[in-house]
Formats: sequence, structure tokens, C-alpha cells
Amino acid sequence: MMLNPLTRKKIQRFKSIKRGFYSFILFCVMLLVSFSAEVFINSRALVVFHNNKPYFPVYTDMIPGNKFGLNYDYETNYRQLNKIFKEEKKGNWVLLPFVPYNAYENDLKEDMFPPYPPSFKEKHYLGTDNAGRDILARLVYGFRIAISFSLLLLLFDYGIGVSIGSAMGFFGGIFDLFFQRIIEIWSNIPFLYVIIIISSIIVPGFVTLILIMAFFGWIGMTWIIRTVTYKEKAREYVLAAKAIGASNSHIIFKHIIPNTISIIVTYAPFAVSGGIVALTSLDYLGFGLPPPTPSWGELIRQGWTYMDSWWIGGSVIGAMTLTLLVVTFIGEAVREAFDPKMYSTYE
Repeated sequence: MMLNPLTRKKIQRFKSIKRGFYSFILFCVMLLVSFSAEVFINSRALVVFHNNKPYFPVYTDMIPGNKFGLNYDYETNYRQLNKIFKEEKKGNWVLLPFVPYNAYENDLKEDMFPPYPPSFKEKHYLGTDNAGRDILARLVYGFRIAISFSLLLLLFDYGIGVSIGSAMGFFGGIFDLFFQRIIEIWSNIPFLYVIIIISSIIVPGFVTLILIMAFFGWIGMTWIIRTVTYKEKAREYVLAAKAIGASNSHIIFKHIIPNTISIIVTYAPFAVSGGIVALTSLDYLGFGLPPPTPSWGELIRQGWTYMDSWWIGGSVIGAMTLTLLVVTFIGEAVREAFDPKMYSTYE
């Protein structure tokens, strides 16, 4: 698909802002690693070579231990199997992921209580939490949940906000006044209290939280698009479309919204970071995703509780700071590249 010259110019401008462009590359790498985390962080082996036959546990159903000569029929402990194969020296081998633990696994020791400090020997590179679960595993899987939550929330908020906002700006009159009153009422509902009430009745899940957040999150984008649409509907291209008999829906979705795309794109990265912070805050307060779901907010709460275990708080704060910095730098570069009213320069 060929891009028009103006779009290509904006993309080139985005690439010229090095801080934002390199942040975008880093963010894509973070997404790739998190969404393919099973290959890098998993209690299942990537490959098991046993009796001249390869097995791929990560990509198949559960393989019982007796399949590899162990005396149990539940899922194989691949770290234990790796040690046994090395001791037997019969040509069998196990290829484990970089972090051979999953985000839910409790790796407990007989002589001490968790949390355990970082250990390269045990392959707990960032240590464990208070239940013996690997911090790095919970950070990566927690990032995947947080970014998925944020992107889905962005889709809901922008879908509702852009549709209603453009309709308010285009039609005006009673329609606009009606939705203004609705938004004013909506804005005065205490969002946190609603979360607390719902959490006391049911255990909020991933979908439930997205629906609740989207229930309130569309308001900001609605006001922005409403204002922009008011200005755009008076332009010549809209008047020309009306003159040739184009329908209102055609004018809004084929003409006005595409010409306000720079505004939408400009706000998107900041909305993503806002979604991550919102989910992390709810998890920290105990009103977010139910345990034992990997959660940055839950790790921050543990870091506050176990301040002597510096690796817990340090790891999650470092990960969150890096993520928000990367998203913010991308947002700055996108705003500079796509918003024609911005003239500041970022290096």
C-alpha cells in the first residue's frame, strides 16, 4: 500500500527525532519479548531429547514424568529432569528457557523463607517475591497483561469518544446539549468508589476492569474530538461533500475523522501510559486483578511491605520507570511529527 506524500513526510519527521524513534524500537522489542514470553520464561523445557526422540513441551499439551522414565504421572519437572539426564550421561538432554520458571510457580527452599535474593546459580536473576515466585517472570508477564489492558482500553475509549465527540460537534444543537449534560453527570461519578463497590460484590477480572474503565474513560477524548469537529465542519471540503449529497455518516467517518487523525494519534501514547498506571494503581490498592495474576501493582505493594528485600521494589519501579519513559518519549515524537501546530524540537 502506497502512503501519500504528507504521511511519508510525517513518518520521516518521526524517524528524525532520535529519542522517540529509538524508544519506539525498544518498545516494540518489549512487546515482542512479552508476547512470546513462553519461549524465554517458562517452567517447561523448549526441547527434550529422550531415547533418540525430540519433544517440545512448550508447544504441546502437558507431558507426564513417566514419559521420560520418572516415577510420577503429573507434569514433568524439567529442571529436575535436566539434572537427571546430566548425571546419567546417556545422550539425553534438556534445553531450558533463559528463566526456567513460570510466573505462578512457587520455588521454595527447606532452610529459609522467601523472598529470596537474586541468584544466578538458581536462575532467579531478580530474586523471588514473598511466595517464592520469580520476579523477572512476574515482571514480564505482568507487563504483557498491563500493555494488553492499556491497548484494549485505548481501543474502547477512542472508539466511543471519537464516535460520540464527532457526532456532537457535527450535529450540535439539542443532540450536543443532551450529551453535554450526560458527560457532566458522568464526570461527577466517583470512579474509585465504583471500583470498590464492584470489587466487594464480585472478584474483578481482566474484562470486567476494562469495561468499568471504559465506562468512564471515553469522556476526555469526546471533548477533544467535539471541539475539533466543530472547527472542521465549517471547512470547504465538508461543505463540498454536503453539496454533492454525501450522507452525514459518510462526511463524519470519511472526511472529518481522517482529517483529525493527527489529534487522535498525538494523544494515544499518553493514553497508553495512563492505562498502565491506572491498572498498576488499582492492583496496588487491592481492587485490580485477582491474585495470583502477575501484577506490577501487587509487586509494588510487596516492595513496600518487605523493604529489606530491595530487589522486589527496585525491580518493579525500574521496569515501570523504563516503560513510562519509553512511552512518553514516543508520545513526544508522535506529537512533534503529526501535529502541525507543534514546532519544538526533540533530540
